[in-house]
Amino acid sequence: MSIAVVTGAGGALGRAIARRLAADGHAVAVVDIDTDAAEATRKDVAADGGAVRAWTLDLRDAAAVDEMFQVIAIQSGGTGILVNNAAIYPTTPFLEVSPAEYDDVHAVNQRGYWLCAQAAGRQMAQAGGGAIVNVTSIVTHGGWDGLASYAASKGAAVSLTRALARELGPCGIRVNAVSPGAFPTAAEEIHEDPAAYNRYVLDHQSLKRRGTPGELAAVVSFLTGPDSSFVTGQTIEVNGGWVMA
Repeated sequence: MSIAVVTGAGGALGRAIARRLAADGHAVAVVDIDTDAAEATRKDVAADGGAVRAWTLDLRDAAAVDEMFQVIAIQSGGTGILVNNAAIYPTTPFLEVSPAEYDDVHAVNQRGYWLCAQAAGRQMAQAGGGAIVNVTSIVTHGGWDGLASYAASKGAAVSLTRALARELGPCGIRVNAVSPGAFPTAAEEIHEDPAAYNRYVLDHQSLKRRGTPGELAAVVSFLTGPDSSFVTGQTIEVNGGWVMA
């Protein structure tokens, strides 16, 4: 039986995605750099009755990424689904961003996606198919101060999605992306005035309520399931009508 791998699974969005994929009947590997966060997600998935294992992994460590996927192949028959969700998002004015900070953001948000997709993709190609979903962001549409490095990395994830969909399609591998809007997660701690930010979000969204992590997870479920069997290379915006693409 193949397994669904979810990176950044210790956060609110990753946890919801892991729980939904488990509810869909997949065994799940919940992956996070934070051991406690990964374990908390593992407990939630297990409490729901899902088959799950937690992994502590730094996506900047290429050897560790490769080792994890090798163990998954040996123990679980390979990776059938990959959700690239892990990300870091330091808020620094563009003119003050150091090369080291820029490189660190891309090491996780872009190179980490690449490494996981390559390792998982090799297993999927050997098995005759699979599904990869890259989590991008509404910030790729611009207009967010202090997040230039993050926006650039997420824009790269959109382009990577299309490139992999084109190249891996003949192997039966579908590659899509979801682009979340302003979901109420711990990421909002970067805003100094949460109440003002909430008003800002609702002013810009067409739907005048905040989305839930479960609503993003439902789109991931669709993109990894049989109902999207002829969908690849697409980025689906999940932002309550803030940006319509």
